[in-house]
Amino acid sequence: MFRLLPSIDRYVARLVIWPMLGVFALAASLLTLDKMLRLFQFVAVQGGPIGVTFKMLGTLIPEYASLAIPLGLMLGVLLAFRRMAVNSELDVMRAVGMSYGRLLRVPYIITAVLMMINLGIVYYVQPVSRYVYEQLNYELQSGALGASIQVGEFTTLADKMALRIDKSEDQGRKLYGIFARVNDGKGQVLSVSAREGTFLATSDNPNTIILRLVDGTIIQNTGDTTPRVLTFARQDLPIDLPQVAAFRKRGSAEREYILPELLRIGWSSSTPEVKRDASQASFNFRLVEVMMMALMPLLGVALGIPPKRSTSALGVFVSVVLVVAYHKVNEYGEGLAALGRFNPFIALWGPFVIFGLLIVWMYWRVAHVPGGQAIGALEVWFAKLARVLKKLFRRRHRAATTTDLATAE
Repeated sequence: MFRLLPSIDRYVARLVIWPMLGVFALAASLLTLDKMLRLFQFVAVQGGPIGVTFKMLGTLIPEYASLAIPLGLMLGVLLAFRRMAVNSELDVMRAVGMSYGRLLRVPYIITAVLMMINLGIVYYVQPVSRYVYEQLNYELQSGALGASIQVGEFTTLADKMALRIDKSEDQGRKLYGIFARVNDGKGQVLSVSAREGTFLATSDNPNTIILRLVDGTIIQNTGDTTPRVLTFARQDLPIDLPQVAAFRKRGSAEREYILPELLRIGWSSSTPEVKRDASQASFNFRLVEVMMMALMPLLGVALGIPPKRSTSALGVFVSVVLVVAYHKVNEYGEGLAALGRFNPFIALWGPFVIFGLLIVWMYWRVAHVPGGQAIGALEVWFAKLARVLKKLFRRRHRAATTTDLATAE
């Protein structure tokens, strides 16, 4: 697609796309790292297979993408224009008659594509993936995914067997030092000990697995006679898996509804007021997050161009703070609107209008005011602070050097 564009547009596209992809990957990774640690701990406590952790993380990626995509877009544009400004390329382009609006042609093509992708995510992918996450969470807690046997502890299986092992290998499939006590419900109790054992699946009954024991002893106690003691070289012990109730249908929470469902529920007169407020809040929140992306190229230009003869990166820091803070304000507004304390339209579109006016003003200062800077006052204050810190560091360094020389003498 970009091959059909003029060379200057292809150049701007290259400057924008590669940093944008890098920032998107970095932001998505950072957002998942903390959740990954908590999921590993949760899965370890529940005793489930480790592979479910990555499945649960995969279902959370669409939720994190709704923030990572706008952040990557904004920083991609910002870093591209910052590079052109620092290398004086932007001055040359402006001198030959190219306006900022002309240079933003390709960034806005990219923005349109990303807005459609993000709309698809919040429209369908994000609600469905959130439901899948809750389903995996339920199956993990209920044991439907297969709980591993805790080493050194008694584990109850199907309320008929108490199992304890001394060692486990191959993700819980290979067991050593096994002791089991089985109650068949008819007055017969079996006490089984074995050197090792292996879990095997059965083809005829998916609700039953086989614990194959090797080199062990069985003590059979019926309560009326003397217990019988048997030794074996190999013995198969059937284990009934616990019955797991079916997981609920999608729609327990508003974030599990797709956009048409939110529109139908939120503006229906038959919907309870609490659910109607929550649905309207979720609907407006998703639309605001998508519409916010249209402002990102303007914000990137406004904060990406440093003052003349300066390489200050303060705009990068300010831009990230603004985007993340606005996202948090939207989440807070959604929560208040869902509780019925504010009108959902005002709670979510009000901050959008304020944020949009601020960005348009900053862009107008940079693009149409000669020598204008969106954060000029912050740049001056930041430069003064940097000089003060540099002087303080030099004084401490000189004092330390003097002390060392005196000590050496």
